[in-house]
Amino acid sequence: MAIYIIGAGAIGKALAVCLTRHGRDVHLIRGRVDDGSSYSEKITLKLKSGQELTTDIRFNSLRNFTDLNNGLVVLTNKSFGNKDLAKKLKSKAVNSPIVILQNGLGIERSFIEHDFQEIYRCVLFATSQNISKNEVSYKPVAESPIGIIRQNNTVLDTIVKEIDTPEFRFIAEKKIDKTIWKKVIANCVFNSICPLLDVDNGIFHRNTEVFSLARKIIKECVLIANKQGIELEVKEVEEQVISISQMSDGQFISTLQDIQNKRETEIDTLNFEIFRLAKKMNLEAQVKETKLLGELVKLKSELSR
Repeated sequence: MAIYIIGAGAIGKALAVCLTRHGRDVHLIRGRVDDGSSYSEKITLKLKSGQELTTDIRFNSLRNFTDLNNGLVVLTNKSFGNKDLAKKLKSKAVNSPIVILQNGLGIERSFIEHDFQEIYRCVLFATSQNISKNEVSYKPVAESPIGIIRQNNTVLDTIVKEIDTPEFRFIAEKKIDKTIWKKVIANCVFNSICPLLDVDNGIFHRNTEVFSLARKIIKECVLIANKQGIELEVKEVEEQVISISQMSDGQFISTLQDIQNKRETEIDTLNFEIFRLAKKMNLEAQVKETKLLGELVKLKSELSR
C-alpha cells in the first residue's frame, strides 16, 4: 500500500524517514505549498538514543497526484488547513483511508462533511522539531494509539500495521474518544503555557509554580470533558502532563516553534474549541483561564507575523 504523508513538517519528515527505511512506498507531500514542485533531499533523523537515521526523501506537491485511492493518506499538516484539504482530496482520495495525526478537537469534521468513508484519529505521543532544513530531532514518548472515527471496509489493525515501525510505534485503540480528550487537555497546557513563557516542555516537572498553572487549565478542561460524557479524572491528566514533560524535556512544543517561525498556530482547535463547547453548555465562565491563555497565544502569534 502506498502511503501519502501530507505535511512536510518535523513529524511528517520523521514518519517518512522511519517508513522509508523499512521499505514502505512513501510519498511526502507538502501541506502549505502546492506549486507543482518535486525534489529529493537527504533527511537526518536524530533519535533520543543518539542514533542518527539518514534517508533520501522525495518531497512532492498535491497537484502532482490525480488519484490517491490506491493507498493510505496520513495527515501531519496543521489542522487549520483541513477545510481546504478536504475539498482538494474529495476528487483524489475519497475512497482512501484517512489517518489524522494532528492535535485538537473536531479536526475530522471537514472530512466527515465531505463524506469520506474511512477516517481514523491518531493521538500522537511523540515530539519532533526541525534542527535545520535537513535535520530533525525526534523523541517518542509512548506508542501512539489509532482509533476509528468512521470506518467502511478497512480493518483498524491493518492500518496500524502499515505505518508502525520500531522507531515510530503505533497501536490500535478501540475506544479513542477518551484518549483524544486526555491528550487535547494536555495540549491545551503545553501549547499555551510553553509559548507564553518561551520554555521547553520540561518546565512542568521542573517548576512547581508553572505546574500549578497547568493544574488550573486541566481542571477547567476536565469539567468540559465530563459534561461531554467523557469519564476523565484531573489526576490522570496531571500524571500524563508530567510524564510527557519528563520524556520530552528540552523539546519545544509545536506552537512555540510555529510562533518562532512566524506561522499560524493550532490554538483554535485546542483552547478555543474547549471554550466553544463550554459556551454551548453555558459554562464559558468555568473555562476563563483556558480561554485567556488561548487569546494570549493567538495575539503573540499574530504579532510575530
